Amino acid sequence: MSTAAPPRLTSDEVVQSLPFRWPVQGRIFIIGGLGFMFDAWDVALNGALIPAAVQEWGISRPEAALLSTANLLGMALGAIVWGTIADRVGRRRAFSLTLLIFTVFTAAGALAPSFAVLAASRFLAGIGLGGCIPVDYALIGEFTPRRVRGRVLTAMDGWWPVGAAAAFFVSAGLLAATGTWRLSLAIMILPALLVFWVRRDIPESPLFLARQGREAEARAVVDRLVEATGAPRREYVVAAAELDTRRRTGNPITAAFDQLAALWREAPRITAVSWGLFGTILLVYYLALNWMPSILQDAGLGRIAALVSGAGMALAGLIGVVVAAVLVERVGRRVLLAASAPAAGLLLVLVAVTLDDPRGAVVWLLVFGVIIQISVPVLYTYVSELYPTHLRASGFGWASTMSRVSAGVGPLLFAVAWPVMGLGASFAVALALVAAAVMAMLLLAPETAGRDLR
Repeated sequence: MSTAAPPRLTSDEVVQSLPFRWPVQGRIFIIGGLGFMFDAWDVALNGALIPAAVQEWGISRPEAALLSTANLLGMALGAIVWGTIADRVGRRRAFSLTLLIFTVFTAAGALAPSFAVLAASRFLAGIGLGGCIPVDYALIGEFTPRRVRGRVLTAMDGWWPVGAAAAFFVSAGLLAATGTWRLSLAIMILPALLVFWVRRDIPESPLFLARQGREAEARAVVDRLVEATGAPRREYVVAAAELDTRRRTGNPITAAFDQLAALWREAPRITAVSWGLFGTILLVYYLALNWMPSILQDAGLGRIAALVSGAGMALAGLIGVVVAAVLVERVGRRVLLAASAPAAGLLLVLVAVTLDDPRGAVVWLLVFGVIIQISVPVLYTYVSELYPTHLRASGFGWASTMSRVSAGVGPLLFAVAWPVMGLGASFAVALALVAAAVMAMLLLAPETAGRDLR
C-alpha cells in the first residue's frame, strides 16, 4: 500500500507567495519605515550641527567634522552588533531595542555642555540607531511576497528623504525661531519613543524561526499570515532547522566576528561587492548631507537658505525613490545601480564647478537628490537579496558598517582635502571610487530580480 507523499511546499514558499495586504505586510513596512526615517533624520542632522558647533564653540571645520565622524562610526558599530543580534536572537527583539538606545543618548546630546560631550552622545546614539537599517530590511524582506519584494524594499527608501528633509526643515525653523541647535536634537525624542512603543507588536520573522528550529512558533506565524491575508490554506512543511550547528553563544562582539568570518568563508565575492557598493555610494550621499549646508554658506547663501536647500535636495529624493520602485523589477538591480550611482557622483562635481552661481548650483544639487535616491534604495534591495537567510541581517549589517566607516572617515578627510585639492577634485575622487565599485559588481555579482530568498 502506498502512502501519501509529504507536502513539498515549505513555510518559506508560503510566506513569499502570499498576497500583499496593507493591514498585514504593509503595516510592518510602515512601522519599519518610521525607524528608517529616524536614521535619515539623525544622519542629516549632522549637516546642521557642524556649522552650529563651529559657531558655538569656535572650533575649526575639521574639528567640527569629528561630530559626524563620531555619529557615523557609532552607527557602524551598531550595524555590526545589531545585525548579528538579529541573526542570533531574532528580528523582533532587536527591532524593538534600537530606537530606545537612540532616544536616551539623543536626549543627552541636547543637554551637552561641551563639544566633547556632544560628540560622545552622538556616537552612543549612533550605536542604537545603526541597527535600524539591517534589522528593518531583513525583517521586511522576509515578510514581503516575492512578486513585490523588490518594489517594497525599494519603496522603503522613500522614508529616507522624508527624514532627511525633516532634519533640515525642522533645524532651519527652530534656528530661526530660537537661535539654538539644541531643540533640533530634543524634538526627536518624543516621536522616537512613539515608534518604539508601536514596534512592540511586530511578529517574529517565520524564516528566522524556522532556521532556529522553532517549528511550532514558525507555523503559528505563517498560519496567522495566511488567515490575515485571505490566502487559501495549503499543507506545508516548516523549512529544516539547518543552522543549529552554526548558532553561537557569547557576547555580541564575538558573535559579530564569527559572522564576519562566515560571510567571507561562505560568500566572499558577494561580501566584497556589497562592501564596495555600500562604502562608495553612501560616501557620496553622506558627503552631500554633511557638507552641503557649509559649502552653500561659503558660496554666499545665508545659513537658513543653505539648510532649506539641503532639505530640498533630500525631498527631491522622493522622485528618485518612485523611479527606482517603478524600474527595479523591470530593468533589474544591477542596471539601475550601474547607471545611477556614477551619475550621482558626476552631479556633485557639477555642483562644485558651478558654485560661482549658488542658485545654479542648487539646481544641480536638486537633480543629485533625485539620482542618488535611485541608487540607494536599489542598493539596499540588492544587497538584502544577495545573502541567504542565516547571513542576511549580519551580511547587510557589515555592509552597512562599511558605509558608516567610509562616511564617518570620509567627511573628515574631505574637510582636510577640500582646501588643498579643491572642491571639484575632491568630489571627482569619490566619483572614481563609485565607478570602480560598480565595475566590480558587474563582473562578480549576479542579478537577484525574481529570485526566491533562501
